Amino acid sequence: MFSIRIKAGRKAYEQIRDGGFSCDRISAFFAPAAGPRWLVATGFDLTLLKAGLLGRKKPVQLIGSSSGAWRFAAWVQPEAEKSYLNLMEAYIRIPYHKDDRAGIVLQNLINVVNSYIEDDALPFALAHKHYRLAVLTARVRHLVASESSWIQSSGLFLCFLMNALSRSTLDHFTERVVFYNGPNPPGFCLKSPFRGRFIQLNRTNFKHAILASGAIPLFVAGIRDIYGAPRGVYRDGGLVDYHQTYDFAESDDDMTLFFHHQERIIPGWFDKRLKHRRTPDVLLDHTLMVFPTEDFVSTLPLGKLPDREDFRSFMDDPATRIRNWQEAVRRSAPLGEQFFELVESGKLRSMVERI
Repeated sequence: MFSIRIKAGRKAYEQIRDGGFSCDRISAFFAPAAGPRWLVATGFDLTLLKAGLLGRKKPVQLIGSSSGAWRFAAWVQPEAEKSYLNLMEAYIRIPYHKDDRAGIVLQNLINVVNSYIEDDALPFALAHKHYRLAVLTARVRHLVASESSWIQSSGLFLCFLMNALSRSTLDHFTERVVFYNGPNPPGFCLKSPFRGRFIQLNRTNFKHAILASGAIPLFVAGIRDIYGAPRGVYRDGGLVDYHQTYDFAESDDDMTLFFHHQERIIPGWFDKRLKHRRTPDVLLDHTLMVFPTEDFVSTLPLGKLPDREDFRSFMDDPATRIRNWQEAVRRSAPLGEQFFELVESGKLRSMVERI
């Protein structure tokens, strides 16, 4: 029995069913804004890292929003597996107390980033031969840029109301800013329907971009005036790009790998309660999505994925939260091996479903 399901967009599905799949066809790997739910991706990531399955013939774009960007920042480090494990351990043990303000939470996250990204390693990360990092962030305006909780809350509520009418209205309050490394901007930034800016990563802004992508509104203080980018306050990339919102494949023969924590693909953070809002199928044509089955999720502690509510639920018992999250990581360890088995055995052809 497999603990993962595989779904693919139209063109990726046709290629797989025709027996034309190879990991060398993957030109982009996307990781969504997931909060602590990213912990179920750890086994998948580490399997791919250890086997060196991606970027063998040409560099692969690692495109991440929020916790997805944090995952991929480890991939480009000199000792990627060690860095990834350091991130995992530090993230699981993040302290949280009832009276913690957004500035204190930000400092805790700074400590996490410093635990797995060394300043001396940044030149290596920026010149990585196999991977190109793209960090999705949101530069916020007006009320959403305030660090006053009630003002920011009012701005976010207004965003929700306007977004319910049209996602394009978010442009009044947020601007997508993509931080990237490599000689050229990611291909999706140069094609319609991309809206936003793209800024090259460097040694000065690398960590700030990673922090900004995970600066959850209200919960974490924003990152202000990132070097080399437009002035302003930067917050969680999931505000605009919660899950996949673009076709990231570099060419018509390429695919985008997407390890997700659930079946539903939600474009933006404000779309979570809008059941009708989804990424258009045409933008998922080249996507190969892997996600855990409901039966697998039911075996995790409390029968659910780790999430941010665990911080509040176990505020007075952090040891239990830590044990639950560690157990979720342990149970997720085989997911990458299962994907690898499907690819190597050719069973992927019979397992794949249409998105």
